[in-house]
Amino acid sequence: MEKLFQKSYQKLYRVPTQFKRYLADKIDWDSRLIGIKGARGAGKTTLLLQYAKEFLPQDNQTLYASLDDLYFTENTLVDFAEQFVIQGGKYLLLDEVHRYQNWSQELKNIYDDQPDLKIVFTGSSLIHLNQAKGDLSRRAVMYELAGLSFREYLNFTQGTNFEPVSFEELLENHTNQALQIIEKIRPLAIFLISLNMATTLILKKPINYTTKSYLKPFHWL
Repeated sequence: MEKLFQKSYQKLYRVPTQFKRYLADKIDWDSRLIGIKGARGAGKTTLLLQYAKEFLPQDNQTLYASLDDLYFTENTLVDFAEQFVIQGGKYLLLDEVHRYQNWSQELKNIYDDQPDLKIVFTGSSLIHLNQAKGDLSRRAVMYELAGLSFREYLNFTQGTNFEPVSFEELLENHTNQALQIIEKIRPLAIFLISLNMATTLILKKPINYTTKSYLKPFHWL
């Protein structure tokens, strides 16, 4: 377990906290058992580590572990959690739970047997708690992390701070919303730059057009 603590400290130290996904402010972190599912690369691990780095004790009370670690080929999750609690653990962050064969049943047992332990776990968007072997649907509070939105992309790449806009707000006040956006950025320019990069990555070769040439008719944006 000592090696897992070392890995946990290293990951917590390295994780950036400047940019956070929208879900960070929507999760009720006080719940005893929290599940976050989403597609690969959506940012689940980063979200987990950011929460731990900013709000949890940076000592033996907190431990991050990925269940695809070789440690779990020889040790059960139940025994691991028990040892963690004996050593003073209070906050257990489990990543990639779907990599562990009996994850739902053992999480259920841990939840029932360790009432003072708080657990946050992440898993594939394909996991269905109510269909799992151990029924966690009545115990876990589940959230789904969607892919990066264009709003989040702008905040991440341009340093903006655009807040979410509901569909109703957009219908009622779309002109004002658009004016606020173009005061800060040139949406078309950013879109074409992103398109240029994405196309190059997909085709694995230079493309024939340049972003600059596409922007000439829109220099006023």
